[in-house]
Amino acid sequence: MASTAFGMATPYVNGAAKEIADGVGAALNTTFSAAELVSEWIPGSRIIFRYVRASHQNDPFRTLLEILLVVFMFWYFGRKQQKPGFNDLELTPKEVQELIDEWEPEPLVPPLTDFQKTELEKLPIIAGPAGPKPKLADGKERINLSSYNFLGIMNQESIKEKAVEALRKYGVGSCGPPGFYGTIDVHMDLERGLAKFVGTESAIIYSQGFSTVASVIPAFSKRGDLLIVDDGVSFATQKGVQISRSVVKYFKHNDMADLERVLEQVRLDDAKSKKKLLNRRFIVVEGLYLNHGDICPLPELIALKEKYKYRIMMEESFSFGVLGKRGAGISDHYDVPANKIDILIGSMTGALASSGGFCCGTKEVVEHQRLSGQAYTFSASLPAMLAVAAIEGLNILEKEPAILTRLRENASVIHSTLNKNLHPDAEVYPREEASPIAHLRLRLQCSREEQERLLQDVVDEAARNGVLVSRAKYVTDQELHPPQASIRLVASAGHTRKETEKAATVVRDAARKVLKSRK
Repeated sequence: MASTAFGMATPYVNGAAKEIADGVGAALNTTFSAAELVSEWIPGSRIIFRYVRASHQNDPFRTLLEILLVVFMFWYFGRKQQKPGFNDLELTPKEVQELIDEWEPEPLVPPLTDFQKTELEKLPIIAGPAGPKPKLADGKERINLSSYNFLGIMNQESIKEKAVEALRKYGVGSCGPPGFYGTIDVHMDLERGLAKFVGTESAIIYSQGFSTVASVIPAFSKRGDLLIVDDGVSFATQKGVQISRSVVKYFKHNDMADLERVLEQVRLDDAKSKKKLLNRRFIVVEGLYLNHGDICPLPELIALKEKYKYRIMMEESFSFGVLGKRGAGISDHYDVPANKIDILIGSMTGALASSGGFCCGTKEVVEHQRLSGQAYTFSASLPAMLAVAAIEGLNILEKEPAILTRLRENASVIHSTLNKNLHPDAEVYPREEASPIAHLRLRLQCSREEQERLLQDVVDEAARNGVLVSRAKYVTDQELHPPQASIRLVASAGHTRKETEKAATVVRDAARKVLKSRK
């Protein structure tokens, strides 16, 4: 019997195997004895040999395995390495050219469908600056209900003059990110002005509107944190949620009962879990939903936030400068202090007729983003002329409150006119007339492609009659919850009541004509 590495006796198959094993063991013992005598002059070697001999006597097969591993190590590192390209196939120039000729690259984007080609051919071309009533290439003016020119100040002369002055003083661009010589005095003035107008401690500005929310969300919510998200948020908000890599749970659009159900379910799951996680938790919503046009019920949201101990991330790209007596956004609309919203995100591309975005909150919230906001840290800062344009837009909003009154009146006119004698196969959403965004949808039971074709016919018919509107367009294969196909109409204070009523009537009649012809 011979001992093994597992401490068990293993019978030999025959006597020959036993003799071989005894011979190997004797040879190893002799080798160890000889090596010990030869290396006595090496300091510390006796300790090593005593350890190896004891290990060998207890388990000779382990010693054999270790020797084989040492031999393999010397062979592996001592072998001659092959040079890169040693076995490369050599081709003649003719063969190389044949391979190049045969190669067909994949298209960078999917090919256009026949519907998309037709749509591009009919796309109206604006000759000159955009505005409430732009002039097209055919020389005729159209009433514009498709641009987010809520306050009608896109072509305001005072904004142009201020922008030109800033251009001559500061140049075209900042040529650097905010943390590296990209911040100048007008940036600081704009941040202070935004914080004061909204009613928060501090504010930070970003150079791209889309990237603002997509950067702010992952700046605060990381892997393992929890986001409770309205399933009707816009594409930019969806990208921010996706980039954060947080745990995400969705609730039905603008449904506070369903939100409470989700929050309660999370609470119950936490009670059952043995691991007590200390993670950050946010409710992500929008003040005015671009994809639906309705307004967030902020008071109910705050009540749930305080009950379940969450923070609110409010995206206000389309409610800032639009809702409320002063145009300060969703908090102004409900007369709620802005500090009830933990993180307030907005855009300057709509109401302020400029570019870029901003985030308002406490000083801690703002300063955290100066190093953690990816779009802030790694992007060139907002050009000075655009910062000055935003400041002037903010001044107009503060000095001319009548603009907001006119905007609300025009929004109400659009809703009431569209709903009057509207074709039964169409509907207007949302129902609330305070929203400056209205969606004209179809009630037909048909495919999305068919609905989009019918809606495009309505758009084309309205354009022929002097009104510019557009279908709400989405990247449907990337949208988490694609909204229903619709025509999005945007009210503007740059139109008179008569112009707004006329434009809404044209769109309504175009819808009636297209839907009647379908039958």
